[in-house]
Amino acid sequence: MSKNSVNNRRDFIKNVFVAAPAIALFGSQTPYAVASQATSTQLSTPDNYTPLYFKKEEWLFISAAVDCLIPHDDNGPGALETDVPIFIDRQMFGYFGHAASWYMEGPFDPSAAPDRGYQLPLTPQQLYRLGIEETNHYCLNTYKKIFAELSTEQKCAVLAGLEKHDITSSRLPLDIFFSFLLDNTKEGYFADPIHGGNKDMQSWKMIGYPGARASYLEWVDKYNVHYPVGPVSLKGAER
Repeated sequence: MSKNSVNNRRDFIKNVFVAAPAIALFGSQTPYAVASQATSTQLSTPDNYTPLYFKKEEWLFISAAVDCLIPHDDNGPGALETDVPIFIDRQMFGYFGHAASWYMEGPFDPSAAPDRGYQLPLTPQQLYRLGIEETNHYCLNTYKKIFAELSTEQKCAVLAGLEKHDITSSRLPLDIFFSFLLDNTKEGYFADPIHGGNKDMQSWKMIGYPGARASYLEWVDKYNVHYPVGPVSLKGAER
């Protein structure tokens, strides 16, 4: 994640949306997520949200990291404004975080080709917890501060180091941790608000995506034409 890629992230985000996994955009709720659904309407910003899974220092890390990955700019809202940290926390608390539907038996081969699938014995919960711990350990050794306390430039440098495998750990491949963090950040930014992120469907409004409308066939073949009607979430509420 170079400095240029941060500056150009808005074009990157728009391109990524086309390839976003359907399960992230329209996936069904989990039993764990339902537990927090009752309070979802009370959420406004990550500041007044009590994490379901992350500890305080981990929550600070997630908030700081996603703010670097998708910062606010003149083109649209950032990850913090769209409650991406809440999305990731709820994912960790749910089926995804527990790897409940994954095959998690060995043998594992972290050096295997990408088409061999996920090759670590860690659930996403464990991967995040350990990845944050190791990244903060690196930051303390290098900058004498945890990740959340670094300057924006330093945070971006650390994330770039994770992505490029320049920052390593004997306990887990930190580039894989970064890959999860980046993918989950993008998912939280574009997912239906029912999952905790994309607050007020801000990212959909930014790119003109109709959301979960029952039908908009008359617009499917109209390219580069502004969609005049706002998006609808799975809850059916248009804002």
